[in-house]
Amino acid sequence: MVQQLTLRLFHTESHVELVLTLVYAKCDAIERIELWDSLYAMARDMDVPWLVDGDFNVIWDEEEKFGGLPVSLKEIDDFRHCINTCNLFDLGFKGSIFTWWNGRVEDDCIFKSLDKCLTNVEFQQTFPGIEHASFKEVVKENWKADLSASPYTLFNHKLKKLKKALSVWSKTTFGDIFQKIESMEEVVLVHEKEFEANPTKMNRERL
Repeated sequence: MVQQLTLRLFHTESHVELVLTLVYAKCDAIERIELWDSLYAMARDMDVPWLVDGDFNVIWDEEEKFGGLPVSLKEIDDFRHCINTCNLFDLGFKGSIFTWWNGRVEDDCIFKSLDKCLTNVEFQQTFPGIEHASFKEVVKENWKADLSASPYTLFNHKLKKLKKALSVWSKTTFGDIFQKIESMEEVVLVHEKEFEANPTKMNRERL
């Protein structure tokens, strides 16, 4: 399953090139290593403004979780090491610290802060006046999916929903980024068909 979608964009007003990475991390810490490695690889050659946003499926520290089992410090350390090594910084947030809820109440209730919006220094220096909070809200609200499906179907659903929302948000700021997203959707659909045809084989390969 794809864990990140990276687009290279061109800011039409400032004529600046930038990179946008949308993240949808796997739940398993071992499988997330693939995501960390991809971010490491991009960071090594990143010399333009870079925005990394989405669901990392891991918290930054123990305060970002309420309820449930104790947090894994190893998972937190891996996440922190990746973000720090990639020279990314959290833009912060407005409202509740928690972005995920397990849908249960009382003693079974669990809250976590899994969504982050990160940038490098070049992005902050190039776009000091952009209201990033509005962008984060668009991504956060449209990266949700209230359905039960295979990972590929779920990811494809989120891509379509986010693409529609970003078309409104980015119309006056960015050029046409959606041709690249459509290409990504085609790749996801291919993997989805492979998963439906032989889910046992796909699960074995991920192990």
